[in-house]
Amino acid sequence: MLNIELNGRVPSDVADIQRLATAGYGHYTSMQVRGRAVRGLALHLARLSDGNEEFFDFRMGIDDEQRLLGLIRHALGDETDASVRVGFVPSATGGAAPDILVSVSAPVDDTAGRPLRVRTDDYQRDWPAHKHAATMGLTYAVRRARLAGYDDALFVGREGLISEGTSWNVAFYDGDQVIWPDAPMLKGVTMVLLQLALSMNGTPWTIRPVDAIELPLLTGAAAVNSICPAQPVTSIDTVPFPATDKLTSLLRDAWETVPFDDL
Repeated sequence: MLNIELNGRVPSDVADIQRLATAGYGHYTSMQVRGRAVRGLALHLARLSDGNEEFFDFRMGIDDEQRLLGLIRHALGDETDASVRVGFVPSATGGAAPDILVSVSAPVDDTAGRPLRVRTDDYQRDWPAHKHAATMGLTYAVRRARLAGYDDALFVGREGLISEGTSWNVAFYDGDQVIWPDAPMLKGVTMVLLQLALSMNGTPWTIRPVDAIELPLLTGAAAVNSICPAQPVTSIDTVPFPATDKLTSLLRDAWETVPFDDL
């Protein structure tokens, strides 16, 4: 299963292909579609709208959102379950409205993969509040982590505050509540949905600065993104965490209560 459409058509023009292959400017969101529905659709649309204002000075209206949803449905075709990435790239005609690139691939099972061993890294993404095309720095951080024998990287700022993983938010547990770091970072759709769900089911949680020196005092850590809402983190640098702990169970139980929104 693979389909890529630019403004509703498969790009076949050499100029379009060259432009998409070489342009490094734009922003996007990624989502898992099940039964032609998505968790947190409004949050995905808000992310794209914010990105358009920041990077293209373009404000999306209701008609623009409806067009976007139509393009997603068109790219899905007859598929009901899929991984979908929606990106905005500079217009080929130089118009105010950016072009829309929709990519459809096979769905990813959101059950937790193998536990992660994570290495801290002092990298911070440019425009951390946005999900954008400038991904070389975080990809390089993953490469450095793997060369050092780890699975992934967790970003720590100059003042020692933990922010986010390379393509995921991080959640911690202290034995009493779920802790989300307060730092410049992407407010992931899955993270926000989990926070709402935790509130709804009465699970205590907080957002606060988390200093890296606190890690030995915490009892659990998990990576959170659209692919997996609760992937256990078994170590950060030399600090171990249990492979199965209450945190992943709390996040998984909360995730199961999040409703789907029809596309």
